[in-house]
Amino acid sequence: MTIAIVTGAASGMGKRFALTVKDNYQVDEIWAIDRDSEGLKELKKESSIKIKDVVLDLTKEESFTKFKDLLEKEKPNIKLLINAAGYGIFDSVKDTTYEKNIGMVELNALGLTKMTILSIPYMKSESKIINFSSMAAFEPIPYINIYAATKAYVLSFSRALKRELKKDNIGVMAVCPFWTKTKFFDRAVTQNKVVKKYVVMYNPEDVIKKAWKDLKKNKDYSAYGFITRLQIFLSKILPHRFVMWYWMKQQKL
Repeated sequence: MTIAIVTGAASGMGKRFALTVKDNYQVDEIWAIDRDSEGLKELKKESSIKIKDVVLDLTKEESFTKFKDLLEKEKPNIKLLINAAGYGIFDSVKDTTYEKNIGMVELNALGLTKMTILSIPYMKSESKIINFSSMAAFEPIPYINIYAATKAYVLSFSRALKRELKKDNIGVMAVCPFWTKTKFFDRAVTQNKVVKKYVVMYNPEDVIKKAWKDLKKNKDYSAYGFITRLQIFLSKILPHRFVMWYWMKQQKL
């Protein structure tokens, strides 16, 4: 059985990726992973591909034991792994709870890594891994500190893993969106005292459409939009001290 696995599949970019798998790759089934069981039920109604809803909280170690047991039982051919689960908090580290700060690391970085490591043995030549990073991966960002750091990890992990898996003909790509309007913001900006100016707000459909194209071009990361690519370029050539100063000034922090 050939499958795609999508984490964070109940909403946001994960759900949109799950719904567009059929337009880009042929699989028998999608394993949709999320802790939101109701959201997964809605996905099943909307999808034209068979959905296996797998309710897991990827910040809990027991979830990975369950996932490992499921893999050993089903022995699937994983054609696609899309690690889209994650969240961010826009606030200072000291004003954010310990649980939320550590939760970002556990889900965005550690959970993604565990899913990847457990899935690779079930991948064959031409399988693909898509990991959700961010434009924030290219620069340290005060008040979006831990989120940006986790995404820097994802980008570095993905690019190096791509080189390691080259001999197995397994592709790896990080998706690095800028501001994109999804439910991500419902959690990130609940008590937002940080982001006062968004230089751009992209549509998730455009980000995902480009990501699929870039995956087929074997790129190591995908960044949609001129402003996104310009910001990445500037983050590479400008001192990070200046980049952080400009961010603080722009947001009046």
